[in-house]
Amino acid sequence: MRGIRVAVIGGGQNCEHDVSVASAKSVREALDPAKYEAVALTIGRDGRWHGQDGQVLDTLTSGSLAAALDVLATCDVVLPLVHGPLGEDGTLAGLCELAGVPYVGSPLRAGALAMDKWATKLVAEAVGVRTAKGTLVTNASTVDFTGPVVVKPVAAGSSFGVRLVEREEDLEPAVLQALELDDRVLVEEVLDGREIDIAVLDDPDEGRRTGPPLEIRVPGLFDTTVKYDGSAQFVIPAPLADTELKALEDAALKVYEALGCRGLARVDFFLTGDGFVLNEVNTMPGMTAESQVPKMFAAAGLSYPDLLDKLVRGAMR
Repeated sequence: MRGIRVAVIGGGQNCEHDVSVASAKSVREALDPAKYEAVALTIGRDGRWHGQDGQVLDTLTSGSLAAALDVLATCDVVLPLVHGPLGEDGTLAGLCELAGVPYVGSPLRAGALAMDKWATKLVAEAVGVRTAKGTLVTNASTVDFTGPVVVKPVAAGSSFGVRLVEREEDLEPAVLQALELDDRVLVEEVLDGREIDIAVLDDPDEGRRTGPPLEIRVPGLFDTTVKYDGSAQFVIPAPLADTELKALEDAALKVYEALGCRGLARVDFFLTGDGFVLNEVNTMPGMTAESQVPKMFAAAGLSYPDLLDKLVRGAMR
């Protein structure tokens, strides 16, 4: 009998392209070959789809996307690992829905809401989870400087476009830089606290659960450079009081459910002197063996291949 065919999609048309390629490569190599046949699909920066051999999937009778759909039709399940816009924002979930192929991760609505940091704030506040005070802007010249702030694109991941602004003269350039990645930008208060992440998994064997909390320790802002240069320290499990951990897990589950997430997500918080504050939600976080979520579940005894196995089996149900 053939193995279950898993279409592993990486790449994408956004600034997280290389991160997504790394996640997809790592996942393909880690899927148990005794159970699964990994089928590589990569979306180029130009939007064209590439197959197993890296060649563009154009044929004489159909374009790249149509040819990719032909490949998806031969697969049993899809593992979409395109982080960021035109991927994690529900785009690929919608494509899988239309193609009638089961897929790992959140449905279209949850992906779109969670990718939109402003919408996520509104949902979180509505269910009683506090977020940082912030302003939504579309024009750099309309922003008033009220002290140190963090500037971030509304819909971008991997900390691309995120800048800490401590001087008034640096605010407009930071907003303009963020506007290169999105047409809406968040300007938020700077929070003084510990960065704590909670991973939520829809486990097909044990039901919905969280992994051990992870604390990110960095000397300054956890931006794109720090995220990938190896200087950040991950502490798992994060040292927390029982009451703190319970409150964070409850808040993570509450936001996960309110957004309508499914499969897996990472919910990021700041733990401040006044309690916890939601930062953002990632419905398709980095998925290499060295990424935060696999490390969190590995600390609980769930290996990387076994985590992937649970995700695929959960999607097929």
